[in-house]
Amino acid sequence: MAEIEVVKPWMDLSVIIVNFNSANYVMECVRSLYEQTTLVRYEVIVVDNASYDDCHERLACHFSDVIFLQSHSNLGFGGANNLGAKHARGEVLLFLNPDTEVRDGAIDRLYQHFRTLNQPGAVGCRLLNRDGSLQTSCVQSFPTVLNQVLDAAVLQRLFPKSDLWGTAVLFEKDAAAAKVEVVSGACLMIRKEVFDCVGGFSPEYFMYGEDLDLCFKVRRAGLHNYHVGDVLIMHHGGGSTKKSVSNFSNRMMRESVFRFLLKFRGRLYGDCYRAAISASAVIRLALLAVFFPIWCARWRAHDWNAVFRKWLCIFEWGLGLKRFGQNQIRNK
Repeated sequence: MAEIEVVKPWMDLSVIIVNFNSANYVMECVRSLYEQTTLVRYEVIVVDNASYDDCHERLACHFSDVIFLQSHSNLGFGGANNLGAKHARGEVLLFLNPDTEVRDGAIDRLYQHFRTLNQPGAVGCRLLNRDGSLQTSCVQSFPTVLNQVLDAAVLQRLFPKSDLWGTAVLFEKDAAAAKVEVVSGACLMIRKEVFDCVGGFSPEYFMYGEDLDLCFKVRRAGLHNYHVGDVLIMHHGGGSTKKSVSNFSNRMMRESVFRFLLKFRGRLYGDCYRAAISASAVIRLALLAVFFPIWCARWRAHDWNAVFRKWLCIFEWGLGLKRFGQNQIRNK
């Protein structure tokens, strides 16, 4: 008897969520997906990044059709999403952070926009904080020495439409899809064929920088990255990390940008970035020391201490004094 070939059911969309000690967020994210996504044929894939919390059991109890993949080592953000993508059956992939919440049919609407776009690469939407305020990090420019040295909240508030930040589309009245350089990996939609063609998320990043790299590769392939302004996703932020100030995160953010610049702009440019960040940290530390009495008079000394420690650890990173081995990174 001839062997019968089993054909996997076809899906419009595969939603991939990576869990790392964030089971509560995953449950609420999946619940909001099921409640708010009704017009698209989709599957949900959850990849556990070796956290071994009770996420699997809870999903099996409440959302039994979710595909659960257990990684026995911490693959990082990109590696775990790549694992999910390998098992995806959808024509389009949606990488969604576990600490997001879908409202107002956002995934249906984002997918509908996606289908009408011209040569879409990576497509994202507006991300909102818990209080409803805008997360300007949902779009970015590709990093340069200048925009990284000038990366300060006060400057972004004063010049929100500057090309340095790449966030001008967030402040336009027209909510139609607009071409941008980078969209956030917290909610990123891309055709599976394109994702596979550019090699997925690059393995040299463990956390942070994967979305920069992917968006750059997509643009280099001749496609366009888009921000869809009339689709909103709640992004609680930090759901898989500690709530306290993390020196590890501060260093890893700079390390990821450094690796991106080394890869696409060369060693000289990467070294210039490291030197410029070190110099910027020295200036900020000096200003913090000078204005310490004024700061304490208006705000809490604890906040000053947190900011001072942040820039001290960045300065140490710039000098190469604080580096993590791969085993240390993967245990975070």
